[in-house]
Amino acid sequence: MKVLLAEDDLRLGKLIMKMLKKEQFAADWVDNGETAYDQALTGDYDVIILDWMLPEKDGIEVSRLLRKEGYSGAILMLTARDALEDRVQGLDSGADDYMMKPFAFEELFARLRSLYRRNFFPVDQNVIRTHDLTIDLTNHLIKKNDELLSLTSREYQLLVYFVKNTGRILSKEMIMSRVWEESSDVTFNTMEAFVKLLRKKLGQSKQSSYIKTIRGLGYMWVDEHV
Repeated sequence: MKVLLAEDDLRLGKLIMKMLKKEQFAADWVDNGETAYDQALTGDYDVIILDWMLPEKDGIEVSRLLRKEGYSGAILMLTARDALEDRVQGLDSGADDYMMKPFAFEELFARLRSLYRRNFFPVDQNVIRTHDLTIDLTNHLIKKNDELLSLTSREYQLLVYFVKNTGRILSKEMIMSRVWEESSDVTFNTMEAFVKLLRKKLGQSKQSSYIKTIRGLGYMWVDEHV
């Protein structure tokens, strides 16, 4: 999971980042609303932890602008405000969840995981069908023409990421940050080898490949039925 933290409190920001990385979240940190807005639109983040009282643009404005621009990731609003009308305003701005300061890190991590599952693995879409493939997200099973395929955990993650972004060009950097997160020993050559292996297991040829190579840009999952 890739997280963007927008928090202007230096002490709290450092602490949250330390705990996020300890829990193996890939995370970036910005300290103002203007930068949070710009980075959220270009950084391919799964969840944004957005403080309400940010300088330059506050969390409410950032949330509204991101939704207006079509940002589809999850937004978790952090604030010391506890009035009902404040919670309503935060959620109406486009936030998916709302968390009061001070908070327990165990609850923060649980909410992040919940938002990620809700946003990328919706309850009403536990099975995805594309081409001759059926992907069971609940049981992590892949079938090709009703025949069960044997994929490693990383190959499964790679496939799901491609399919969830059908028709979208995914750069090598985006793929590595999402599928491998902060694994320092992974290179572009390793990632390309996994793509090649996945293509082979899916039974694709150069003439008919679901995973198209977009020269100079990255890869794209293509399905004319979607």
